[in-house]
Amino acid sequence: MKAAYYERNGAAADVLVLGDVPTPQPGAGEVRVKLATSGVNPSDVKAREGRTRKIAFPRVIPHSDGAGVIDAVGAGVPAKRVGERVWVYNGQWKRAFGTAAEYIALPQAHAVRLPEQADFAAGANLGIPVQTAHAVVFACGPVAGKTLLIHGGAGAVAHYAIQIAKWAGAKVLTTVSSGAKAEHAHAAGADHAINYKVDDVAAAVQEFTDGQGVDHVVDSEFGENLTLDAQAVKPHGTIAIYGSQRQPEAMFPVLAVMQRCLTLRFVFVYELDAAQRAHALRDIDVLLAAGRLKHAIAARYPLDRIAEAHLAQESGHAIGNIVLDI
Repeated sequence: MKAAYYERNGAAADVLVLGDVPTPQPGAGEVRVKLATSGVNPSDVKAREGRTRKIAFPRVIPHSDGAGVIDAVGAGVPAKRVGERVWVYNGQWKRAFGTAAEYIALPQAHAVRLPEQADFAAGANLGIPVQTAHAVVFACGPVAGKTLLIHGGAGAVAHYAIQIAKWAGAKVLTTVSSGAKAEHAHAAGADHAINYKVDDVAAAVQEFTDGQGVDHVVDSEFGENLTLDAQAVKPHGTIAIYGSQRQPEAMFPVLAVMQRCLTLRFVFVYELDAAQRAHALRDIDVLLAAGRLKHAIAARYPLDRIAEAHLAQESGHAIGNIVLDI
């Protein structure tokens, strides 16, 4: 089969190779998926660079997300799954071979039925962006009737988090850095977008909430935003964290957090527990079947242009997800 792979960490143009590799065969409890799409996420490019983890296998086919059709099953998997449209998650997590290939074999639980209403490009976004969004929105319980502050409302995860929070009955404030990103966040359902480049975010939150503060914060830059978050959230409020790239070693204002009795919950999508995973899969199925998710695809590339796709993801300029067409 054709696949893109790398055998050492480094820059996309230097290490990514397109070539022929053996087509995988499904083992016991596994399915093989003929892939139509592969999602390119920030964690994929960071892993390839070696920023978040060093290469752990002689050869890595990158990407954890994708979508396609099951074309073979291993022992113990019902034969009726052959022909099923699916989306894939954790394809390359703790495994050598991910979704930047014509086929992938993986545990059957990691290939989830994709409703007919959703196309394969949408399916390539469900593993990391949507499951992360779901996990951070519900990290500390139901949000119906609550007010949430979701940072970075034009980002891939935040875009879905806004939609999921609104579907669940919450009011949503979000932060953005431009008018175009504010429009994108409003289109997802945000009630109010705050331009953090020009506005006092904490003051805007207090004004919107009549001085009460928000119930729950969703944050992808914890180290940078923690002081702000502690000002924006009400006493006994909650903060869900799924990243801190710009300040990975956060300075923690212990007293301010303690005095407000705040709850912090860290979310790492690859390692959701069984209850979180089951909750996410149930709700994603409902949302897809009802057509309630808007998918923002910033760019699509063929497999042989994977290096360009990685560079597009690294640039941070795209509003939406990057997808490979296999």
